[in-house]
Amino acid sequence: MTIKNTLICTVGTSLLRPNLTSLPDASRYENWLQRQPPIDHQYLTLEAVLALATAFTQRDELEIAKGLSQFPGATRLCGAEINSIANLIDHDYCQVRSTLCFCHSDTNEGLQVARIIQHYYELQGYPVVLYPIADLQDQDPKRFRTKGLRNLAKTVCRIVRERGAPYCAINATGGYKAQIAIGVLMGQALGIPIYYKHELFSEIIAFPPMPISLDHGLWMRYSGLLAALDRHDVLREMDFDLEDWDERLETLVERVTIDGDTYLEISPTGQIFHETFQGRFESDRDQFLPQPVPTERKAKKTTLNDHSWGSARVPIVAFMQSLIAECPYVQGCRTHYWHPGLSRASLFRLKGEEIEGVLSNGSWTVKIIVETSATTAGQREACVADLNHRLGSWKF
Repeated sequence: MTIKNTLICTVGTSLLRPNLTSLPDASRYENWLQRQPPIDHQYLTLEAVLALATAFTQRDELEIAKGLSQFPGATRLCGAEINSIANLIDHDYCQVRSTLCFCHSDTNEGLQVARIIQHYYELQGYPVVLYPIADLQDQDPKRFRTKGLRNLAKTVCRIVRERGAPYCAINATGGYKAQIAIGVLMGQALGIPIYYKHELFSEIIAFPPMPISLDHGLWMRYSGLLAALDRHDVLREMDFDLEDWDERLETLVERVTIDGDTYLEISPTGQIFHETFQGRFESDRDQFLPQPVPTERKAKKTTLNDHSWGSARVPIVAFMQSLIAECPYVQGCRTHYWHPGLSRASLFRLKGEEIEGVLSNGSWTVKIIVETSATTAGQREACVADLNHRLGSWKF
């Protein structure tokens, strides 16, 4: 088994509240001590506790970290994150001096706790990276659900891609309960170990593999929908042609009503699904895509059907030519629909056995048929996924 050298940790605020905020002065020390676990009493001397309380009163994060480092990592006062990491290392679930990636909430308290923990581990020689998760806060529940949890999924997937799944583990102990749940689901989706420690557990637990099903083919077929929703907060449902809607998408996409119109947004589960397969596809795309089209067989010019294209002709022709030149498997393309006053979500999709591109600049919409070297349904799905991946960098 590959030794894990990167630990991705969700961060909560229990270190701050209640641990640090309830530190006593000398007159309340004995009562406070009796509320601590008996096993911790030997370490929580009056001198050490008062020094820590002083550092906290002065908001000196480095001194707070130094004060916490006087206690064993398993001491409850040190908080959920430090407790769980100490237990992980004791059980050899990850290397000593692993890189610690702390994903903290988009709040002042979340940042404060993350910086204290950062100092705590840097004092011991650990490499530490902080990852603020935008919109992960508790003042706006809707923003937390629609953006915060999605941003957490994006960040964890990015860390795993950058550092390599075989070398990563997730410590989902800290943070909001929904944040912990997302961490667990992401670990299952990415195939990496997930650990969790409740304050009443004597030791950390590893989550066993769950029987969740992630369908690669479903992602390739609907990568256009998911990529479009990933690029935008919400999109109008009417901007998509949903006659081929798959009921399995219901857990990946949510509907919201805004000013009487129905909009679609990607759900946190959908974000995990999309990030997981997008990362896998980027690594293995050559295994799925069809053979390149020989240069001599590629179309020398594009075909626009008979419409009054106006100023849109130039960018549409340029886009189609880029499609042929940059995608090895594309042989040619042609337009088959044009509307000068219609806005639609831009994406590629399967239409029967053909690949259709729906392209819109917000004012006009054109639909094109992309001719490829694909000979099987799986290869066509892979072409759709690759075209949708490229779409974000193309201009038209």
